[in-house]
Amino acid sequence: QVQLVESGGGLVQAGGSLRLSCAASGRTFSGFAMGWFRQAPGKEREIVAAISWSGRTYYNNSVKGRFTISRDNAKNTVYLQMNNLKPEETAVYLCAARNSGSYYYTRPEDYNYWGQGTQVTVSS
Repeated sequence: QVQLVESGGGLVQAGGSLRLSCAASGRTFSGFAMGWFRQAPGKEREIVAAISWSGRTYYNNSVKGRFTISRDNAKNTVYLQMNNLKPEETAVYLCAARNSGSYYYTRPEDYNYWGQGTQVTVSS
């Protein structure tokens, strides 16, 4: 089993920044593919960014150039740096892990483990 705990969410004004963290425990982290998703009320869960065990990255087109996903395998942690946030990006942000991580994955069903999520609220 893998436990994922997100942190770093909060309230920020439009144009502001937040850094989300996802700490993993329970199994070897370095071989996992990781992803950040978000889900707003009444909307489907969507991929924000993903990273393979080797560091290959994927970004939703809507966040390219503003968000950065990274991982620190020594700390069993994946990060999402979010800059120039927009009000429409208000959502619960969830961390996900897949235990076969040679590539990155973009669909929720590709992932085996999920965190509880952290709320990000962007005010206009």
